[in-house]
Amino acid sequence: MFPFDLPKLKELKKQYENEMQKPDFWDDVSRAQKLGQSLKIVDDKIGQMALIEEQIEEIELLMQLIQEENEDSMLSDLSELIKETDKVLEIFKLKTMLNGPYDKNSAILSIHAGAGGTEAQDWAEMLMRMYLRWSEKSGYKTDVLDILTDTEAGIKSVVLLIQGPYAYGYLKSEKGVHRLVRLSPFDSSNKRHTSFASVDVMPEIDDEIDIDINPTDLKIDTYRSSGAGGQHVNTTDSAVRITHLPTGIMVSCQNERSQHKNKATALKMLMAKLIEIKEEEQKEKIEDIQGKYNQIAWGSQIRSYVFHPYSLVKDHRTNAEKGNVQAVMDGDLEVFINEYLKQKD
Repeated sequence: MFPFDLPKLKELKKQYENEMQKPDFWDDVSRAQKLGQSLKIVDDKIGQMALIEEQIEEIELLMQLIQEENEDSMLSDLSELIKETDKVLEIFKLKTMLNGPYDKNSAILSIHAGAGGTEAQDWAEMLMRMYLRWSEKSGYKTDVLDILTDTEAGIKSVVLLIQGPYAYGYLKSEKGVHRLVRLSPFDSSNKRHTSFASVDVMPEIDDEIDIDINPTDLKIDTYRSSGAGGQHVNTTDSAVRITHLPTGIMVSCQNERSQHKNKATALKMLMAKLIEIKEEEQKEKIEDIQGKYNQIAWGSQIRSYVFHPYSLVKDHRTNAEKGNVQAVMDGDLEVFINEYLKQKD
């Protein structure tokens, strides 16, 4: 019935638990945390499989009872149980599609406002809120690694770390240009405006994954942090920006007070981007990996969010739609993520 070997999963769970009982388990904190995450993933699969089997048994028993006792009044209960089981099966099926080499990893998601000044920057901030709400609903922890705010309104760019199993597997569907159509709150004549922002997503790379980076290929700049964070933010040059000269890739981090920690995080972000380029066999220019959303403008969008003259969010790759725009902006992205994963299967 299942694409996973249940006895094998249970044996793997036992191995992980035995490893965690060893006295020296926490001597290597990084390894311990990864093992804990692996155990959580295995536990989740076992739990879902058990739930599905339990619900199928309930359906069979209810069908038998209806047939034997001629209890047609229970047909509505049976219908509800079948619908509920279908939803659980759909979620389980989607997780089986997340079988890429980095799908189970945490995600680094960045947003950049397109042309249009305040209007586009406000849209970028709305998208940031949307992904933070989705992460919260999905049980993921989030950190703002880097943010560039505007004095008037909105953000020019932001980099978020979204931590938890399969965060990258789900969020890779969000990579591309996102288009907003609405009556602008910044326009005194209340005219309709179209704004754009780009979203990039890459996996957080494990420490043991290494890629050869020549130190002479790196330009490292330090600067004072900006944005929220308290009085300490602007007192030292703790923020770090790293440019990989051969490709033009630029990454930055400012969420820690320590310049050393920000540099380490920025280097991990750079490695993730270089690995992504290597996998796509496009190593010469950053434009290669930006691909479809290189131009943050009309005609290159993957999804449109229309607030006026009607209410609709439409994904142009899968044709998935949702009429409740506000629900989407509050983090209800499942229909778009699920349809994308189905299409890629």
